[in-house]
Amino acid sequence: MFEKIFELVKAHDTIIIHRHTSPDGDALGSQIGLKNLLKDNFPDKKVYAVGDDAKRYAFMDGSQMDEIEDGVYEGALAVILDCGAASLISDERWKTAAKTARIDHHIFCEKIADEEVVDTSYESCCGEVTEFALESGLALSPASAKALYTGMVTDSGRFRYDSTSSNTFRLASALMEQKFDTNDIYSQLYADDFEKVKLRAQFVLKIQFTEYKVAYIYTPKAEFDSYNTDPFTISRGMVNTMSDLRGVNIWVNFTEVEEGKILVEIRSSKHTVQPVAVKYGGGGHAKACGCSVKDRAEAMALLDDLNAFNKC
Repeated sequence: MFEKIFELVKAHDTIIIHRHTSPDGDALGSQIGLKNLLKDNFPDKKVYAVGDDAKRYAFMDGSQMDEIEDGVYEGALAVILDCGAASLISDERWKTAAKTARIDHHIFCEKIADEEVVDTSYESCCGEVTEFALESGLALSPASAKALYTGMVTDSGRFRYDSTSSNTFRLASALMEQKFDTNDIYSQLYADDFEKVKLRAQFVLKIQFTEYKVAYIYTPKAEFDSYNTDPFTISRGMVNTMSDLRGVNIWVNFTEVEEGKILVEIRSSKHTVQPVAVKYGGGGHAKACGCSVKDRAEAMALLDDLNAFNKC
């Protein structure tokens, strides 16, 4: 499956790894994991990871991004991970590379790279990178395995989401043959300071419901500014305060971050809601996706589209 991408890796002395902006655990895990994997197996190659800051995932070993000059892209291979749309790739210089490759598990929206493997059957991009390593005969190290396992855990919801399969556990087992402490991962991922717990409690009290039991939270810009935190913490970070409510199978979080831009995070335990995100210029997975809308009226129109799933 990865033969053509592996040939590109072998053919280039410089490899620059990209992923989507505002990275989650899977984006960073796949990026850091692939970087370590390639450096371990091709010590003579120059391998870089670029993009915006890791923020809440900065605990991951190797999360500090490389700062490189534009000229490094000359003759290089740019590898794009965990990204379904060109507009979402962090650091646009990937376009100047000599060759490009993409590994992704989102629903296909557009061709981005010269060579691509896009497979939605994987629970995570980290799972795909692990498959790439095994198929290509590359040796995993504790550092590469730990990063890949971290992304696998986060994108599968600790192996709870229905994207988890027997293949997920096969690949996780291969990673765990390397010696790393899973407690180091879980303690960082799921331990919160008290201020974060209080913030989550405030958002629980903000939950509203449509007539057809779609749960939603709407945060106006003035309120968002009052929290004095980053958009990720409020938008993606708070969407799953609604995830385990009995009788709720669709939930959505709206966050006004600036004039004319409302971040939208959509989740479902039952329905394929990704077409709604695509309708409003976004994308993602079948049951976990997002987009941005320009004003509250458009946000409420999107909410009505989600409501329609439960009218039947």
